[in-house]
Amino acid sequence: MTYENIIFEKEDGVAIIKFNRPKALNAVNSPTMADVSNALDQVEQDSSIKVLILTGAGEKSFIAGADIAEMSKLGPLELRAFSVKAHELLFRFEKLPIPVIACVNGFALGGGSEIAMACDFIYASEKAKFGQPETTLGLIPGWGGTQRLSRLVGKAQAKEICMTGDIFSAQEAKEIGMVNKIFPPDSLWEETMKTARKIASMGRVATRAIKTCVDRGFDVDLHSACNLEADAFGYCVATPDGKEGMTAFLEKRKPDFQGELI
Repeated sequence: MTYENIIFEKEDGVAIIKFNRPKALNAVNSPTMADVSNALDQVEQDSSIKVLILTGAGEKSFIAGADIAEMSKLGPLELRAFSVKAHELLFRFEKLPIPVIACVNGFALGGGSEIAMACDFIYASEKAKFGQPETTLGLIPGWGGTQRLSRLVGKAQAKEICMTGDIFSAQEAKEIGMVNKIFPPDSLWEETMKTARKIASMGRVATRAIKTCVDRGFDVDLHSACNLEADAFGYCVATPDGKEGMTAFLEKRKPDFQGELI
């Protein structure tokens, strides 16, 4: 499939969606959302893909945000529909049965920050910048920023970030728990791929179960969350990958995971 606003690639069991609107600093408009949705269809249908990475084309920007040029022409109901469409897309990243890594190579502002937060974790360049600057336009975050940010860094931090509209560094993002790791710009991609390949080499059933347990267990009481984990643990043991992993350990060899989800 040919895409206009993204680059879609596969390498070593890793799929890559690269936002590619360099003249607009990779700002996301409706056609871009459609491209990403179609790419996610491919990811969901390809069992050889075990990890997905999101990144931005060029050296300046991951995603500069939503396309203000498009938004400025929309009325209230159209803007709400635009927001809902973005929410639906971001929920798809969270619902994917494979890990999704944000490789933030530059500006991740507004919608860009929100897209990164919808991933399972974030690796960032030392030059990356984050922020929810919507208040400087008289707006609020509209793609989950008030909600995912508060869950990542706490309510007080999220309120300050969203209310001030301040742009902050990758180091500050790491300090408040938004970013996992920071790398020099010239090694960011290599380090992100290193982690993606490592995860891709694991049992696909296990990585899916971990994502499910952490995400679903986060918003329920501890007892219910641990029951969810116990169910998933029992399921993993019964799968071909679970059996292969334990057999390989006993035989002192490297496991050969096939990734069957049965």
